[in-house]
Amino acid sequence: MSRGAPASIRVLLVERAAAMLARREPVTLRALVEGTGASTMAVYTHFGSMSGLWRAVRQEGFTRLTARLAAVEQTTDPVRDLMALGAAYVGNALANPAFYRAMFDTAAELEDPQAAAQTFQVLVSGAVRAQQAGRFADSCDPEAVATQFWATGHGLMMLVLTGILPRSVLETHVPNAAAALFVAAGDHQDRCWRSVRAGWSTMEAHPQQASG
Repeated sequence: MSRGAPASIRVLLVERAAAMLARREPVTLRALVEGTGASTMAVYTHFGSMSGLWRAVRQEGFTRLTARLAAVEQTTDPVRDLMALGAAYVGNALANPAFYRAMFDTAAELEDPQAAAQTFQVLVSGAVRAQQAGRFADSCDPEAVATQFWATGHGLMMLVLTGILPRSVLETHVPNAAAALFVAAGDHQDRCWRSVRAGWSTMEAHPQQASG
C-alpha cells in the first residue's frame, strides 16, 4: 500500500488498532504499521504514544456513534424517533464491531471525556420528548428509561458481536424489549407498537456492512 495523506494514515492506524484489539492480537508498533506504507514513527506523529493511540481508538468509536445518532431525523412521533435512535445504535455497532467493543474498554481514557455522556444524553432527550408529548407518564424518569433502553441494547449487541447469539435475535428482541419498556413508561400498547415498528424499520431500510 502506498503512503497516504496524513489524515488517511491516522484513520487507517486507528482502524487497524481497533481490529487487532477485537481479535485479541498483540498490538506492537511493527504489527500496526505493517503493510500500510507508514513508519513506526507515524504512531508518535499522530498520537504521541501508544496510550494516545488507544484513546483515539475509543474516541473514534464514539465519533462514529455520534454521527449515526445525529443522522436520525425527528418526526412528530417521539416514540418512533426514540426507537429510531435505538436502531441507529444497533446499526452503528453492526457496521463498526471492533470500534464498538473498544468504546467500552475503559482501560484507555477518551480524548474528549464528554463524548460518551453526549451520546447517552441523546437518548435522554428522546425520552423527554416522549414525556412532553404525553406518550410517557409524567411520573416516569426519562433518564431511567434511557438507561434501561441503552443497557438492554448494549447487552444484546455484545452477545451478538461476541458470537454468543446470532444476529437474527436482534430483529425480535430489540423491538420487543423497547416496546415493553415504553409501555411501562406510560405509552399505550397498540400505539407504542406502531411507533416501535416504524422506528426499527429505519435500520432495515439502510443496512450496513460490518467493518473494522
